[in-house]
Amino acid sequence: MTDPAPPVIEIRDLHKAYGRLEVLRGVSLSARKGNVVTLIGSSGSGKSTLLRCCNLLENSQRGEVLFEGEPVEWRGEGARRHPVDRAQLIRIRTNLSMVFQQFNLWSHMTVLQNVTEAPVTVLKRDREEAEASARAYLTKVGIGDKCDAYPAQLSGGQQQRAAIARALCMEPRALLFDEPTSALDPELEQEVVRVIRALAGEGRTMLIVTHDMRMAADVSGHVVFLHQGRIEEEGPPSELLDAPKTRRLQQFLSAAAAA
Repeated sequence: MTDPAPPVIEIRDLHKAYGRLEVLRGVSLSARKGNVVTLIGSSGSGKSTLLRCCNLLENSQRGEVLFEGEPVEWRGEGARRHPVDRAQLIRIRTNLSMVFQQFNLWSHMTVLQNVTEAPVTVLKRDREEAEASARAYLTKVGIGDKCDAYPAQLSGGQQQRAAIARALCMEPRALLFDEPTSALDPELEQEVVRVIRALAGEGRTMLIVTHDMRMAADVSGHVVFLHQGRIEEEGPPSELLDAPKTRRLQQFLSAAAAA
């Protein structure tokens, strides 16, 4: 049966350029509730820019961004285009929680304070309630004993898991992961992959930019291969990663396997 609900996030014919450099050249994709969509491609293919445009951290110059069927309202054209409705902007960003490559934890706050801050200041939740939720999510990602530690006292894998708990504590409609394991060595990388795999198993909606083909194969329902700002190929991981149709994807996967 077809899902009658609109996608949590939908992108239609998105274009983004920095001066004369075209980074996204007409990209369309969507993620429905419970979908895990993984974006792969070479450095500079537009993956991270697309994710940031989904979250409205970057303004696209053309195309549509829809959140649960609601289109973003824009003003201006081209490089001057920007969202009109600040309340809408905050609502979308709040419901599409981003997990960054470099963790972005506040060094002067404990792990618990890092995870609690946004629910209290942005969502206006009761601090005691937010702290209880934060402790539960930190336990969920395997670092419940690190609540009173500071980021500098954690390993990279622990810091990234704290960042995931922070995103989860916002109770978002979807999670956006921008190369969540690329700053980690292989052992710490697997700590984070296990958490993402568990979240996928819970049926959470996720958009993931990754260089890790094993994770893409393991957690994704749909894989998108970006090349020079366009979708070159997309489909289920079993088809896309095991039997690539285009020469560009074949070359990319060969290079990834050799790395």
